[in-house]
Amino acid sequence: QVQLVESGGGLVQAGGSLRLSCAASGSIFSINVMGWYRQAPGKQRELVAAITGGGITTYADSVKGRFTISRDNAKNTVYLQMSSLKPEDTAVYYCNARIKVVTLTDHWGQGTQVTVSS
Repeated sequence: QVQLVESGGGLVQAGGSLRLSCAASGSIFSINVMGWYRQAPGKQRELVAAITGGGITTYADSVKGRFTISRDNAKNTVYLQMSSLKPEDTAVYYCNARIKVVTLTDHWGQGTQVTVSS
């Protein structure tokens, strides 16, 4: 069984910063891509950023230059440093990891709320 546990969400004023963390645990053979998605009320879940095991990153256009994704492979942990936050960044942020236990499957965290006030 694999678990993804997120932390670091909260309430912040526009222009502020937050750092999200997501740690994977359980019967993990290997982890492929790790990433962060978000879902705002009434909207579809969207990719925010992702990072491969080798450190190749991808970002949504809306967060480029403001958010930075990183990972610690030794700790099976992915981070999302969010700066210059805007009210439109308000959403539930979900951690995702493509993990090989026996086969390669997607796993999700429980979500953490990020609220940016204007």
